[in-house]
Amino acid sequence: MSSLDSNIVVIALPTIARELPGTNFLYLLWVLLGYQLVTASVLVNFGRLSDMFGRVKLYNLGFAVFTASSALCSLSQNGLQLVIFRMVQGIGAAFLFSNSAAIITDAFPPTERGKALGINQVTIVAGSVTGLVFGGFLTAIAGWRSIFWVNVPIGVFATIWSHLKLRELGQIGKERRLDIKGNVTFVAGISLILAAITFHAIGALDFAYSTFMAALGVAFLGFFIHIERRAPNPMFRLSLFKNRQLSAASVAIFLNSLARGATTLVLVLYLQGPSMGLDPLTAGLYLIPTSLSLAAFGPVSGWLSDKYGARGLATLGLVVSSFGFLMLAQLGPTTTPAQLLIPLFLVGSGMGLFASPNRASMMNAVPPDVRGITAGMGTTLVNVGSTFSLGIAFSFVTASVPPEDLQKIFLGTGGLNDAPWLGYFIQSVHEVFYLSTIFLLLAIIPSAMRGGKREQ
Repeated sequence: MSSLDSNIVVIALPTIARELPGTNFLYLLWVLLGYQLVTASVLVNFGRLSDMFGRVKLYNLGFAVFTASSALCSLSQNGLQLVIFRMVQGIGAAFLFSNSAAIITDAFPPTERGKALGINQVTIVAGSVTGLVFGGFLTAIAGWRSIFWVNVPIGVFATIWSHLKLRELGQIGKERRLDIKGNVTFVAGISLILAAITFHAIGALDFAYSTFMAALGVAFLGFFIHIERRAPNPMFRLSLFKNRQLSAASVAIFLNSLARGATTLVLVLYLQGPSMGLDPLTAGLYLIPTSLSLAAFGPVSGWLSDKYGARGLATLGLVVSSFGFLMLAQLGPTTTPAQLLIPLFLVGSGMGLFASPNRASMMNAVPPDVRGITAGMGTTLVNVGSTFSLGIAFSFVTASVPPEDLQKIFLGTGGLNDAPWLGYFIQSVHEVFYLSTIFLLLAIIPSAMRGGKREQ
C-alpha cells in the first residue's frame, strides 16, 4: 500500500497542479517532501517504540493511521491541506516501514532472511507497478482524488488481516526510553536544509538567507550527533556502527537513495512535460520496466545472498544501476518506450540485486533486541536520502528553468516544443542523472568493504 501510494502520487502531480485550487509547484514538491520528511523524522523512534511495546501492535496502528489519512487527502480543498494530510500519512507510513523488516527478520533464521526479504520486495514492487499503471488510469478516468480512495479498502483489509494473522515474535523491553532531544534536533536540521533548498529555488529567499538557513540546519545535525553520543537511549545508536557490516551497508543504502530518490519524479515531469506531453496512464506505462526488472531480480538476489553473502550481489547491483543512470543522462527532448527499455531495465535490475542482500546484511549484523531500531535506522537513511534527492533535483531544475516557467512543466503542458527554456530543462534532467551515477559509484566503495560471507 505504501509503495503503491508513492508512485500514484508522483504520476498524478501534473493533474493535481491543474485541478486543485491554490496549488503551485512548491506545494506539489512538499506533497512529496513532507511525506518523506515526517516518515524519516519519526521512524527510528517508532522502531524503538516497537522494541518496547511490540512490533505487531504498532504495525497494525500504522495501517489504521495510513488509511484514515488517505481518506483525508482525498478531501483536500487546496494545496496546503494536501501537504498537511500527506504529512499525517507519513506518520502511518513510518509505523509500517519501521516494523516490516524487523517482523520478517524475527520470523526467519539468518540462512533464510535474504530470501524472505526478497519475497517481501516483490510485494513492494507489485504496489509500485500497480501505482504507475493503476494510478495513471484512475487519474485519467476518475480524477486525482481517486488515487487516495483506493487506499481505504486496502487499508481496512490490511488492518484486520494483520491483527488476525500476525503474532509477536520479537523481544520486548519496556525499560527503553525515547530520545526526544535527538529527535527534535534531527527534525530541525533536515527541515531547515530542505526549506533552504526549496525556498531559494523558487526565489522566496535570497542566497544569503538560504545559506544561513542551510548552515543552521547543518549545525542542528552536528548537535544531534553530539547528543546521540551521550544519550542513554539514543535515537541513532551510533555504537552499532562500529560493526563494519552494518556501517558499510548503511552508507551504501544512503548513497543509493540519494541517487534514486528523485528518479520517478524527474521522469514523470519529463514524460508529461512540454516536449513529450504524455497523459498520466501512458507515462506510467513507460516506467513499468523499472518495477518489473526489480521484481524479477529481488527474490533471486535475496536467495543467493543467503548462500554466498551480500557483498558481491549488492555491489554488482550498484554497478548495473550506474550504467542505467548513465544512459538516462543521454535522453533527448523526446523518447520512445523502446529507447527507455534498456536504461530502466538496468536501473530496476540493479536495485533488485542491491536491496534484499543489503537489508539482510544490516539485519544480520545486530542482535535480536535491537532489530526494531536497526530497521528504523536503515529505513530512515533511505527516506532521508530520497528526501534530499528530491530537493537536489528540484534545485537543478530551477537553476535551468525560470521559476515562472517551471509551473508550466508541473502542469504537464504539452505541445511546447519551441519553448525557449526547453533545452535547459532537458539539460537539468541530464545533470540530475549524471549526479545519480556519481552517487552510485561512490556507494560501490562501502558496499565492497562490508566483509565477506563469514562476517555476514
